[in-house]
Amino acid sequence: MSMKLSKEFSKPFYTDAEYEALVPEAKKALETVKENYAKGVSPLGWYTLPSDYDKEEFARIKECAAKIRKMCDVFVVIGIGGSYLGARAAIEFLQGNFHNNLRKDGPEIYFAGTSVDGDYLADLLKICEGKDICINVISKSGTTTEPAIAFRVFRELVETKYGKEEAKKRIFVTTDKNVKPGTLKEFATEGGYESFVVPGNIGGRYSVLTAVGLLPIAVSGADIDAMMAGALEAKEEFDNFDLEKNICMEYALLRNVFYRKGKKFEMYASYTPAMELMGEWLKQLYGESEGKDGKGIFPVSAIYSRDLHSLGQYVQEGERTMFETVLEITAPKVDFAIPTAETDMDGLGYLEGRNMDFVNKNAFRGTALAHQDGGVPTIVLALEKADEKNFGYMVYFFELACAISGYILQVDPFNQPGVEAYKKNMFRLLGKPGYTN
Repeated sequence: MSMKLSKEFSKPFYTDAEYEALVPEAKKALETVKENYAKGVSPLGWYTLPSDYDKEEFARIKECAAKIRKMCDVFVVIGIGGSYLGARAAIEFLQGNFHNNLRKDGPEIYFAGTSVDGDYLADLLKICEGKDICINVISKSGTTTEPAIAFRVFRELVETKYGKEEAKKRIFVTTDKNVKPGTLKEFATEGGYESFVVPGNIGGRYSVLTAVGLLPIAVSGADIDAMMAGALEAKEEFDNFDLEKNICMEYALLRNVFYRKGKKFEMYASYTPAMELMGEWLKQLYGESEGKDGKGIFPVSAIYSRDLHSLGQYVQEGERTMFETVLEITAPKVDFAIPTAETDMDGLGYLEGRNMDFVNKNAFRGTALAHQDGGVPTIVLALEKADEKNFGYMVYFFELACAISGYILQVDPFNQPGVEAYKKNMFRLLGKPGYTN
């Protein structure tokens, strides 16, 4: 088992009867996942992806990534939501917050198309000045406003810098495989760009282990074979209805126990800053999957102990509508001792010679105990270390738990009808044809 679930800081907040009452619903929810996959009635391609992914495309992803790593200094990934969050979360989880500054080989990796802010785009263009560039645009349709604007800008930059023929070798497209008039796939085919598939039976927020996430992750130098092996381990481990063995189903059950007790917010917290983007990915995964029909647990995220100095007061003593899920990395990549000083001006003499990880672990336990005293339950999910195998395992764990939890809530965890609301108003205000006052 690559992940362990601890209820040490959450068990005081529910009774055995409340837990047992949800067991049949959790088992039924997992059965619904299996049944709907078999029937093909929901976009559940991710459910068996770790064992039945396209091996030929997977090999092509690795070949393409190796080529990109040799030919450019900057790799710009263009996409929004599930088209970039998983890849960015993986790269930072594996290589840290300063991966672009510390990278010894391969290109720096930046993300665009995540907003319509001109300043962000202008700053990224400055970074690209005088450097060799490749771009990867990720979109099923190619018409989503934010990435479409960024793609226009960077396509023009690459074509102006290299000429259209050379630009073909530097533009990579990840999109729907069906060529239809006006689609990104048609554009890629006509333009002669190498392209990869966004599977039609996998929604964006569940797509990190497809070409959507794997190409940028492979360009970073990560071992995507190990990543898929970790996901496969999780798939096999959670293919049962025994709560003593299936912590994925148990996590989904616990979330709903707290929800029914009035805990409407879930704080995803980690004491590892490299997990920050993982929190962003989780916010999309659970927010889009569960927030509908007037229901859902609102996902928020924080990095402790940093955010204990900003949100800590509210978490400790604010409204008691929150529970926490702490993502713990048991073994740090690097550890070092707090140095000895001639004077104890900073009051750290009692920690001299202690390792940073020792301090961090006790900050975690001290916080969990304080929040427990303050009425905030904490579920702890612990991974041994931050490597590719554990990332793949963790992604599959949260995807399956999200599906189970959604079905317990009795919502469709695979649609997002509310996402279109802002677009209609924006298109009307911008004067897009077909959207009138």
